Amino acid sequence: MAADDAEETAAEVMAKAAELLQKIASPFISFVFESIPIVINVAQSSYNFYKRLPTNYIHFLIGTIMCFFGGIYPTVFAAIEAAEHGGLTTVRKALKDVSEEILIIVEESKKDDATDEDKDGVNDVKQISGKALVKRKLKLVLTKMDPNKVNAAIQSIYKVWMSVLAVLTIKFARTIALALSISDFVKKFVNRFILPIIRGATPPEYKKWVPVISDWCCKSIGISIAWKVQSVISAFASSMAGGLIISRALLVILSTNGFEFGGINDHRDTIVDEIASYFFAGLGFYFQFYFGFSAPFPLNIVLYPVQMMDYYIRHAVTSK
Repeated sequence: MAADDAEETAAEVMAKAAELLQKIASPFISFVFESIPIVINVAQSSYNFYKRLPTNYIHFLIGTIMCFFGGIYPTVFAAIEAAEHGGLTTVRKALKDVSEEILIIVEESKKDDATDEDKDGVNDVKQISGKALVKRKLKLVLTKMDPNKVNAAIQSIYKVWMSVLAVLTIKFARTIALALSISDFVKKFVNRFILPIIRGATPPEYKKWVPVISDWCCKSIGISIAWKVQSVISAFASSMAGGLIISRALLVILSTNGFEFGGINDHRDTIVDEIASYFFAGLGFYFQFYFGFSAPFPLNIVLYPVQMMDYYIRHAVTSK
């Protein structure tokens, strides 16, 4: 009897979940197809604007980003640097191909949304269930997309990512070793003083999970501390490098705009750029230290995708 009640309850839950999915399917699909072109257009416009900037302004922008954010997203900067030597041009082309295919699908979806085959004055997509809408859009994607082009683009991105991951694993080998050392140290302390107390307070049927969860927690602590130390190191190094790029780019920009420095417009003829770089480096490091090596509000919202990318790369490098 209890088993029958449990089966009925599970069936009701599944039915409610299916009904909920059907309700949100239509607005979710509409949101995806409306937002993707905006994201692609913004990315393309930003890249075109970046390419139109004079070289010195590009150097100033790169230096500023490195100086103020190098320790906040250390793995992202390292991945970009590795990709620059291992196929960043290939990734750009692959992303361009994928975005072109996505825009084709979006345009075809708009045409599909406006279809009224039964001529009743109501678009067909508004007269079908959420499940049927998902099937309809999936069929549209499969029939309108070029699979060879998309497959080649994905393979190119994957190959570059594998080469970048190999470089990052070597680059952050010390961080990985530090994480393992810290986790082993914490694990010894926990096993000796904390684990017996937890086992005593845990019901017998759940005691087998105690050492497993304890091991997870110790590794998490070790990884967190190690990457925090790496953030400090990366922040210091990137602030120094970025500060020097800023000062040298600024020297040329000011010289070309009529500001005279005793007739000096080349950083090789003066030490002004080196002196100024220490100021920018100190400012950049203090900025990152003040905000705990995290992007402040509202930049944390704007840069949230970059933060997720940094977390993923950290996990990929540490778990490799």
